[in-house]
Amino acid sequence: MNRFIEHPSNKTYDIIVIGGGISGAAVAYEAASQGYSVALVEKCDFGAGTSSATSKLIHGGLRYLANFEYGLVRESLRERKTLENIAPNFVYPLAFLLPLYSHIKMRSKLILEPGMIIYDVLSYDKGFTWDKSKRLPWHRLLSSEKAVEMEPVVKMDTLTGAIVFYDCANFNPERLTLAFIKSAVKHGADVANYAKVEDFVRDDKRINGVVVRDLLSNNTHTLHGKLVINCGGPWADILLNIARGKEALQHIRRSEGIHIVTRKITNSNAAVGGLTPSGRPCNLIPWRGYTLIGTTDREYIGDPDQYCVTREKIEEYIAEVNASFGNPNLLHYSDVLYAYGGLRPLIDDQTNDVYKTSRKYEIFDHEQDGLAGMITVEGGKYTTSRNLAENVLKTVGKKFGRKSKSVTAQNYLAESEISDMEAFIEKAKADFKDFPAHTVDYLARMYGTKLPQVLDIARSELQNATPLNADGEMPAQALYAIREEMACTLMDILIRRTGIGTLGHPGKDVLERTAQIAARELDWEHGKMEYELEGADRALSPPK
Repeated sequence: MNRFIEHPSNKTYDIIVIGGGISGAAVAYEAASQGYSVALVEKCDFGAGTSSATSKLIHGGLRYLANFEYGLVRESLRERKTLENIAPNFVYPLAFLLPLYSHIKMRSKLILEPGMIIYDVLSYDKGFTWDKSKRLPWHRLLSSEKAVEMEPVVKMDTLTGAIVFYDCANFNPERLTLAFIKSAVKHGADVANYAKVEDFVRDDKRINGVVVRDLLSNNTHTLHGKLVINCGGPWADILLNIARGKEALQHIRRSEGIHIVTRKITNSNAAVGGLTPSGRPCNLIPWRGYTLIGTTDREYIGDPDQYCVTREKIEEYIAEVNASFGNPNLLHYSDVLYAYGGLRPLIDDQTNDVYKTSRKYEIFDHEQDGLAGMITVEGGKYTTSRNLAENVLKTVGKKFGRKSKSVTAQNYLAESEISDMEAFIEKAKADFKDFPAHTVDYLARMYGTKLPQVLDIARSELQNATPLNADGEMPAQALYAIREEMACTLMDILIRRTGIGTLGHPGKDVLERTAQIAARELDWEHGKMEYELEGADRALSPPK
């Protein structure tokens, strides 16, 4: 992939997408696959915001049943299956253990068992996946004894049993978002990261394009388009206010979600669903041999660019986690290997509690309020992003006088064209016997059909294949990220193209080695490399 903004053309695009998170990536792919000329610009890196601050799940949203949002749950369950089909190297079945308690109404068998029956009924087609290994079983009940045997971490007080049900894990949300970007490029889209929209091209109350600053060169460029689609997520209202030339006219609600990565504290390969004292889910999710814990759900008031995760917030969440599992010593701050957070854009539905605010999305055509040529997408969740994009294109089709016909649910994402994932991994292990089997397994899931290209780089020089962590990640991945995947910074490499940094600080030696590779490939001066190292060291360490 190449940053088109470095050599922009004078063409007028059919569609300019602002935002390179999962929503913008999905919209760009949907539009390009339907034959529209598309440009996508993202002010940071692809998937650097909300899309990377997830619980690494592709799920139907069991909790939305409590709000009677059956349509949202059905849409999510259908899209869960679609993502299992089109992104087989990223999306996998994951068992969830939900403890049942006599003293917690929403965790009683009387309430939860009917809910699980409805959940299974709404996912009636979950057995019809392209790859048979992706098919999800129906839920089942466990006795309290079996539940504790399976997961000793569960809270014992008034425990009456447990329910085991299945959703899906998202192996690497950052790379799944990138797969949508690559799919858009495959269909002719022009894309660029570090390209910030600073203004809009207007003509008699109509938006005809955007003014973009290339944050790497500091040059500005004007892009012309027939329609601009605002997929700015938590920044959508800020972009809309710029387009209108007014401040603070539009405001969206933002919810903060924090996750922490710790030592493995579960017994099985199942996720364990706890419940905080305030009634919010608290999930212990197995991930890469560690435990991912999430998530908080609090309203965030302020500039989204100033958002950060603090030690105070992490300590508050640890106290909630410990209370959820009835063990005040389950976790301590010293157990935190990595913490990350992000802001979710929510539809302002007049609900006081952001946890109870709907995760449905809305599509606004601003021609209705005097700003023709612009559409804004607000709300939504990672799982339903592809279907969101399909619905956006129905609105676009009406404006262009075209019939919208989506093909994205019927085709694999770029580099995910794998009909049998288990067979693919076994063949890869046989083809690349000069690498450890667990490394090939891990990289096959990360890179899909591009695995041979990554390992060819590893084979080219011995130093490119030196393992950097327990999964066997290697310097070759950094080279591939820069040469083929538009990685521009050290953090792009560490947490959005590879998993080198997603379990926390990988150590000074690994950071310096990766930075040296980036410096050579990207022609950084020493001062630039030191700046990147300091930023990565700070970002990958728990807040002090």
